Amino acid sequence: MMIHVTQKGDSLYSIGKMYGVTIEQLLEANGPTVQPTLIVGQAVIVPSPAEKMGRVLANGYAYPHIDKAALFPTLPFLSTLTPFSYGIRPNGTLVDLDDSELITIAENNNVAPILLVTTLTEDGRFSSENAAAVLGSEEATMTLANNIIAKLQTHNYFGVDIDFEYIPPRFKKQYVAFIELVHSLAQPLGYKVIVALAPKVSSDQPGLLYEAHDYAAIGAAADYVLIMTYEWGYTYGPPMATAPLNKVEEVLRYAVSQIPPEKLLMGIPNYAYDWTLPFVKGNAAQAISNNRAIELAREVGAEIKYDETAQTPYYNYYDRNGKQHVVWFEDARSVAAKMQLLRNYNLAGYSIWTVMSFYKPMMTVMASMFDIIKI
Repeated sequence: MMIHVTQKGDSLYSIGKMYGVTIEQLLEANGPTVQPTLIVGQAVIVPSPAEKMGRVLANGYAYPHIDKAALFPTLPFLSTLTPFSYGIRPNGTLVDLDDSELITIAENNNVAPILLVTTLTEDGRFSSENAAAVLGSEEATMTLANNIIAKLQTHNYFGVDIDFEYIPPRFKKQYVAFIELVHSLAQPLGYKVIVALAPKVSSDQPGLLYEAHDYAAIGAAADYVLIMTYEWGYTYGPPMATAPLNKVEEVLRYAVSQIPPEKLLMGIPNYAYDWTLPFVKGNAAQAISNNRAIELAREVGAEIKYDETAQTPYYNYYDRNGKQHVVWFEDARSVAAKMQLLRNYNLAGYSIWTVMSFYKPMMTVMASMFDIIKI
C-alpha cells in the first residue's frame, strides 16, 4: 500500500497511470472518498503488495441502532464487536441493553461479541454516584460481578469490557479489587476481561477522569487494557486533532511502562469535528463522520492540509453566513501513522470508536498493514 497526496491537476486516471493501477483498484481501496473531482491535499490509497507487520486484535464499538449498510462492510475488518452499553444501578443490577440482534449478526460473521459495562445510568449519563455506590458496598460489588457473569453466559459473549469513568479517587483500590473479582469468576469459564482506561501520562495525573485508574494494578488484573487515546480535540474544547500522534505516543510510552504491551489495545477515533471560528468557550463543535468531512471539503472547495506534529489532516472553509470553520479528521496518512505506532510499541491491537460509519480508507490501511485476528 502506498499513499498519494493529490496536487492540483491530479485525476484518478493520472494517479493510476503514475502507479500502474486501474481506476477500479483506486475506487475499491478508497471507497466513496474519491470522486472524479479530487480534493487538493487529499490522501489517496494506492494498492500495492506489501508484507504485513503482524496480527492484531481489532475491536469496534457500535450502538444497537447501527445502520446495517455500515455494519456489514465493517465486520470482515473486526475481531470483536462491542455494543454500547449496559449501565449499572447503585445496588449492582444492570441497566439492560437490547443487543441481541448485534450479537447474532456478529457471530454469523465470525466476529466475537463483547459485553460492555459502563457507569451509564438509565437516562444515559456517566454517574460517579453509581460507581461510588457499587464500589463502596461489598454486597453491590458482588451482585454486579455475578450479574456480569450471568449475562456473559446467557448471551454467549466472548468477554466483558469494563469502562468505569469518573470514579471518585477514594475508590481506586476498590475498583482494582472489583476487576480482580470479575476476572476470578470469568477466567475459569473461559471469558476475557478487558478494561477501558483514560489516557494518562503519569501515575499521579490529576483529574476525576484519571485518578482512580491505576494502570499497573489494573493491567495485572485484566486480560486486556484499552487505552482511550482520543478526545484531545473534543466537542467543547478548542480546535485540534482528536488523536494527535505526539499526544497518543506520550500516553503509550507511559502505558507500556506499567502494562505489558501484549495486553494493550490503542483507541482509534472514527469521527471528525467541525469548529466555528473564532473558538468561543462553551460553543460546541459539530461531530461528523470522516466520510462527511471529506465530502464537505469537496463541497466548499477546501484544500486539505496536514499537521506533521499531530500527523492529522485538517482544512478551513467559510460557510454561507461568512463564518470561518476548521475541520479536523482522520485520513489514510493519520491511520497509517497510528498503525505504525502500534507496531513500534508491539501492542495487541486497537479499538475503533465507533464503527457507526463505514470509512473505507481506515479499514483499507488497517488490513493492508496487519492481519486481523478472527477468534
